[in-house]
Amino acid sequence: MSLLLIAMDTTILNVAFPSLVADLQPSAVQQLWIIDIYALALSGLLVTAGALGDKWGRKRLLLFGFGVFAVASLLAVAATSSWQVIAARALLGAGGAAIMPATLSILRHVFTDARERAFAYSVWAAVLGGGMALGPVVGGLLVERQGWHSAFLLNVPVALAVIAVGAKMLPESREPREGGWDWWGVAQSMAGMFALVGGIKQLGKGGPADPVAWALLAVAAVVLTVFVRRQARLPQPLLQVRLFTNRSFSIAAASIFLGMIAMGAALFLITQWFQYGQGYSPLEAGVRLMPAPLGLVATSLVTPTLMHRLPIRHVLGGGLVLMAGGLAVPWFFERSGSLSYAAVALSLAVIGCGVGIATTAASVTLMASAPARDVSGAAAIDETSYELGAAMGVAVLGSLASALYRTNLPDLGLGGSDTAGVRDSIGEAAHVAGEIGGSGGTVLLGQVSSAFTSGMTPTFLISAALPLAAAALAWALVPHDLRPTENSH
Repeated sequence: MSLLLIAMDTTILNVAFPSLVADLQPSAVQQLWIIDIYALALSGLLVTAGALGDKWGRKRLLLFGFGVFAVASLLAVAATSSWQVIAARALLGAGGAAIMPATLSILRHVFTDARERAFAYSVWAAVLGGGMALGPVVGGLLVERQGWHSAFLLNVPVALAVIAVGAKMLPESREPREGGWDWWGVAQSMAGMFALVGGIKQLGKGGPADPVAWALLAVAAVVLTVFVRRQARLPQPLLQVRLFTNRSFSIAAASIFLGMIAMGAALFLITQWFQYGQGYSPLEAGVRLMPAPLGLVATSLVTPTLMHRLPIRHVLGGGLVLMAGGLAVPWFFERSGSLSYAAVALSLAVIGCGVGIATTAASVTLMASAPARDVSGAAAIDETSYELGAAMGVAVLGSLASALYRTNLPDLGLGGSDTAGVRDSIGEAAHVAGEIGGSGGTVLLGQVSSAFTSGMTPTFLISAALPLAAAALAWALVPHDLRPTENSH
């Protein structure tokens, strides 16, 4: 229940956003903050929340996070200005950061049998992927009938139900440590992660030439380097960075990160292709994305059986190769003629199956490789790999697709402002085509759709190199005898 709500909240705003903009009329800057502040707050607080769960209690932190989530949702529902929505979204991110690491930590504490724990993690991964896909579908149904407020109101009864049930049924667990709270570490991790995620998102909006993006990334590099070096010297660190000296742990984290770069970019670009290139509504686009989460959910649930029968490096590597194959499918179909929905659905299904196997195996390996005393820090690293990977995919591979889109645009014969808008993005091009109207708008939309397709499919093919690289690392570096589903490990 916890993860389903958090995962849905990461994507549900995509559907509610046009209605919100029409109602509140936020400025361009405010629109960016409404979209980005959730991920900034969530990513920036994950490490701190993981350590706080060890000190304060994971059950208590999870229930507190849901209290924050419910209050923030009510504030968003009652918002009458853009800045109120921004503040509510920031609180939602803070609540999400308290909830997500606690879910994995509690599973590690409850399930002492390694095989049962692996299955529990697989359900966790399945719900994460399924929730992200359900967000646009559920959001579309709600927003079309009740307006954008309903996207936030949905959180309240679920949060209250989790608090009521969790207070009675969840066991408390903690890992108390000597010494005071590391306030310097908290400040450094928050500042570094805010700058890193902000820089990645700015890179996606402004492109490689954006000086603000590179300034933020430089600040992130400096601050996070200081944070890591300091944590390595402390006897009771906020985050046990020496976890990365374990090869299996590092390969698992890298596999999640690289896989989510490709997955994040694929879903972002295909959603744009559906809505702008094919003319589907957000709800229709969300429904057509369903082969990916369906494949992810199905394979996540069978992955523990595969891990019990096969070496983990084969399961992890095989899932990553399957994902790479799914990413290459659209390019081959587009080169052979035209890219139909059947080809895209096949690609999404194969990608989803590969991601389900790879991320489940990686999460199980990552958590099994961490000592029990460092489980909250491992959970925070696992979550951060998901968040950063998806953001990086949209920023870097999204920018590559945009550059290829502009390269493939023909001479459109439009005026200066219209040409600039069309070249800016396919979303702006669809707006220009709507203003032109008639046969001229239809012709323009066909041209930009073809150009976007010609930029999207090579980007998919290039992104396939990332899971292939992760697969090579898994086969080369993960120990042959590593069996995280066996208690003897």
